[in-house]
Amino acid sequence: MTASTRIRRLLVPFLILFVLAAEVRAEAVPTKAFPPDSLQTAVFAGGCFWGVEAVFRHVKGVAAVESGYTGGQAADVNYATVSSGTTGHAESVRIRFDPAQVSYRQLLQVFFKVAHDPTQLNRQGPDVGSQYRSAVYYSDETQRQETLEVIAQLGAAKTYTRPIVTQLAPLQRFQVAEAYHQNYLALHPHQLYIVINDLPKLERLRQQYPALYR
Repeated sequence: MTASTRIRRLLVPFLILFVLAAEVRAEAVPTKAFPPDSLQTAVFAGGCFWGVEAVFRHVKGVAAVESGYTGGQAADVNYATVSSGTTGHAESVRIRFDPAQVSYRQLLQVFFKVAHDPTQLNRQGPDVGSQYRSAVYYSDETQRQETLEVIAQLGAAKTYTRPIVTQLAPLQRFQVAEAYHQNYLALHPHQLYIVINDLPKLERLRQQYPALYR
């Protein structure tokens, strides 16, 4: 293999990500109208909310996604206090979706297999601390049961070599994060953190779930 061939092979993945970065700016905000009475809510935590939010913004049937904080007891928190790891909150996303177009179970599949690594305990990639934990916050018993079933199926299929450590807890309070965190990936597609950690998630979504990707 020549030196030029090696260089091309190394550059191709990054070129793909930069092309994807150019695309997500235009595709970031859903344009299709959804009947408001049809929408349901899902809340997931899977590390830094920038990448998780971006993944679900590109899922068909999702009407809106917000980055925020949940899982703690304090009534009012912000990025600085949550980042300290002392509030009990996790960076999370609240997803409003139309179950006629995408099911809660499908969202779970995307969450576990694309949006993050559910085998990492109190961390996700370069981000360490309980505020980056893996968690599903369910709204009702149906969501709780479906989450347990999906986790069991992933375990039986030996999808991961390590056990899933995702926390399962009832949704009690969700606080929307500061405005500058919303739609972060689409607004900063060439930021090095985004290119390394989050754009690959969108590429995985496109490859693994082409029927859901928009």
